[in-house]
Amino acid sequence: MSILIGNTIFMSLENMPAKLYNVGLSYKKADVKVRGTFSITKNNQILLLKEAKEKGIDGIFVLSTCNRTEITGFAKHPFELISLLVKYSNGNVEDFINVSNVYKNKEAVKHLFRIGTGLDSQILGDYEIVGQLKESFKQAKELGTTNAYLERLMNLVLHASKEVKNNTKLSSGTTSVAYAAVQYIIENVPEYNTKNILVYGLGEIGTNTCKNILEYTSNKHITLVNRTMETALAFGKQHPEISVLPFSKLTSQLRTTDVLIVSTGASSPTITPVHISEGKEMLIVDLSMPKNVDVAVKQLEGITVVDVDELSQITDKTIETRRNEIPAAEKIIDTYRAEFNDWIAYRKFIPAVNALKESLQHIQQDEINFHSKKIKNFNVEHAEVVTSRLIQKITTQFVKHLKEEDTAVDQSINVISKMFNFRELNLNENESK
Repeated sequence: MSILIGNTIFMSLENMPAKLYNVGLSYKKADVKVRGTFSITKNNQILLLKEAKEKGIDGIFVLSTCNRTEITGFAKHPFELISLLVKYSNGNVEDFINVSNVYKNKEAVKHLFRIGTGLDSQILGDYEIVGQLKESFKQAKELGTTNAYLERLMNLVLHASKEVKNNTKLSSGTTSVAYAAVQYIIENVPEYNTKNILVYGLGEIGTNTCKNILEYTSNKHITLVNRTMETALAFGKQHPEISVLPFSKLTSQLRTTDVLIVSTGASSPTITPVHISEGKEMLIVDLSMPKNVDVAVKQLEGITVVDVDELSQITDKTIETRRNEIPAAEKIIDTYRAEFNDWIAYRKFIPAVNALKESLQHIQQDEINFHSKKIKNFNVEHAEVVTSRLIQKITTQFVKHLKEEDTAVDQSINVISKMFNFRELNLNENESK
């Protein structure tokens, strides 16, 4: 099998060992428009994982949010994952190459820890990503596309995340996209408490935005419109301060709206110039990914449109505090990464220890058989007891050696395998995982 990436041909992948890769793009290199084209819908995520499983990819999950789309999994070459990402989004390989990140093995592990602890969030310390990460992994687990390595890694990432949140001030101020949207309104809309605010879309961000409006303002003129009326009514029941209207009333409600917050999950614009009355003045905050406000709306006189990228530029007093907490967060991450590396090392050398033990047992049996024939009244039982204890002491010492910090594990295992003539283990595959 050969594959073409750009102008480069990569030949057969059949004999290459699988390695852990994280491929994707984020706010760091891709603007909101480009991120929108690579966004993967929930249904397509499921189809992607099912295809990966059919292709024999052992261990994979997909994370697609407003700020990033990433695939983490084991592959012989990252293009195996990249091709799936492109197939199930509206992006293409050429654009992906220009804005992408590809992490391998230890760097992929490090990247996941940074995501899970909020260090890689568009707004430093934003922990909304943790819930999204959990859901993404849960989805993969339900579809049977995770493995022991990813399970252990994700478990430690979430433990690190919890410790960073509880023992540092990295999340102080609860700054998030939803929070930043409300702060923008507070800072840029005169008499914001008297304005008519319409929240359109009740996904995770829409829900958090509604809660933030209630928490950080005294506005009593908040209306909610959602395509699924049952969901909106359930939320309205919990928050009676908010009025709930059916989707059919969206256009008419916009006539009296001063601030519109769009947080729908559609794949194409849901707010177009048709929805806006002529001469209407309005602030529109688009929290959707991809953008759900048509670009033409921004050209209308009296209309101001703010998107996720612009909101991320808002600075808060807490941001500087959060930056000061980065070293403490990284120290916690290092502890959990070391624990993961220890676990990997343990899984890596146990097969070698077992192989050594088996080789010594063969030597033991050969020697006992030899001496049984040569020595009259040779006590086989006593010989087995003594030699078995020697085997146990040798293997215990070998394990102790492998666990020492300055041990070159691969080199030590290879030397022992040659000395005792047992099958050389596939160390590269274990290392990659």
